[in-house]
Order: sequence, then structure tokens, then C-alpha cells
Amino acid sequence: MAALEEAAVAAPVVAPPAPGLEHLLDRLVVGDCLEVMASMPDASVDLVFVDPPYFLQLPAKKLTRWGSNSDVESPEREWDRFSSFEEYDNLMRSVLSECQRVMKPSGTIWMIGSYHNIFRVGSMMQDLGFWMLNDVTWFKTNPMPNWLNVRMTNATETLLWATRDRTSKGYTYNGAAAKEYSLADLDSRIALNVWRIPICTGRERLKGADGKRLHPTQKPERLLERIIRVSSARGMVAFDPMAGTGTTGAVAQRLGRHFICIERDMYYAEAAAGRLGSGVEIY
Repeated sequence: MAALEEAAVAAPVVAPPAPGLEHLLDRLVVGDCLEVMASMPDASVDLVFVDPPYFLQLPAKKLTRWGSNSDVESPEREWDRFSSFEEYDNLMRSVLSECQRVMKPSGTIWMIGSYHNIFRVGSMMQDLGFWMLNDVTWFKTNPMPNWLNVRMTNATETLLWATRDRTSKGYTYNGAAAKEYSLADLDSRIALNVWRIPICTGRERLKGADGKRLHPTQKPERLLERIIRVSSARGMVAFDPMAGTGTTGAVAQRLGRHFICIERDMYYAEAAAGRLGSGVEIY
């Protein structure tokens, strides 16, 4: 990993954070992301990572594994429930529009999703004028199996990487780091858009008081480490408007980047604050 960090350090000198971010920089803010983003100046962040609700549309009934009569723990929570595609689309379009506004002309955005939502948000991004750089397949080396045995186990998620618009120039791409990851993952000497990374397990997986997983879709630090190393440099500002348990902030902090994290659920925010070692601002 030392070689990867050296490549990031060798990036061009980064301008200081934009004026107007002082109240949010290196902070975890508890609040509605659209309300908080409204207080952020235009063209002020270098990197955006959005891990939105996937709108899984799971049935209300309890799911039971065939043949074992044991329950399947659903990843769906209140924040993933919407009355319609229209309601979901309205939220995501608003979030994406605000993300686009706060991105620097040289900034990039990463959107993650599954087959449930990625096609919808990808279409929205193109309609809003974002310019796609890559789609990246995250191949989970230890996926949660489909215990119901009614379809294939979904072992991948998709990340969309884009600039603010088609005219954007000078975005950060650490090609050396991307090649190192592909060499380690796939024995390839060129940077490929397939990433082999396990889902959160063991000590990394945060647990609640009941001993169960605290957040159903906590992203692994290795995933955010790769995103941040490949598409930012030290001193840049990484922004996560739906931060969950704060993985983006924790990794950005470790890698010498500034961060801004927003999370509306106090339960998740308290867990994130424990990882970040920063105060929690109530917005």
C-alpha cells in the first residue's frame, strides 16, 4: 500500500478548502442531507460518494429459508421504503442536483447501487448532465447467499464514476493506484473496472447492543479506500451526503483527506462519530 500512497502524494498541489465550508469541514452532521447541502457553497468539494437507499421493494411478510424453517434477516429498513418509483426518483434527482452544484469543475462523483436502483439513478445522472467515466463492478468475494433459492445469488454491485459535466477538465485519476489494485485482484497489469472486495465481516462489522449488525448495508473500508485513493489526493475534500456509519469519513481521515459526512439517523451517526473521533453537529 505504500506505493499507492506515494502515487497519491505525487498529485498536483491541492487548493485549500473553499470558503464557506468551515462549519462542515471534517465534521459529521446529523440532519437531512438536502437541508444541509443548501448551506454549502457552489463548487466546493472534490469527491462525492453517494450510497443511497436502493429501494429493494421487499415483501412485508417475514421471509423463511426453505428446508430449514429459519428466518432470513432483511436488509430493508424504514429509510429504504418508498410509496412509488416516483417518490424515490424525486428524492434521488434532488440529491444528485445538489451534489452536482457543490462539486468543483474538476470534481468527480461515485454512485453505488444494485440492480434495484442503479439503472434509474444512472439515467438521472445522464439527464442532469453528469459525464460518465466508468462503471465499476464490485465483485463480493463473500456475498450473502440467496437462501430462498428462487434466483441466483447477487454477488455484485455497480459503481458509476462521473464528472460534473461533459466539459469538466483536470479531474483526479491515480492510474498507478488503479493498476496496483488490478494486479493484486486479477493479476492484470492494466487497470480494470472489476474490483474483488469482500463485504464487511469480523471486527469491521459494527454491532448494535443486541449483538446484531448495526447497519444492514455497511460498506467495507477497502471499497472506500480504493475510491478515495484512485480519485482524490491528500488535502482534497471527500463528501458523503448519506453517510450511514461513516466509512467514507473514517477512510478519508486516515488517508489525509478532509471529509464532510451527513447522516439523518442519530443511531447510525453516533456509531459513525465513534469511528471518526469527531464531534457530532446537529443541524
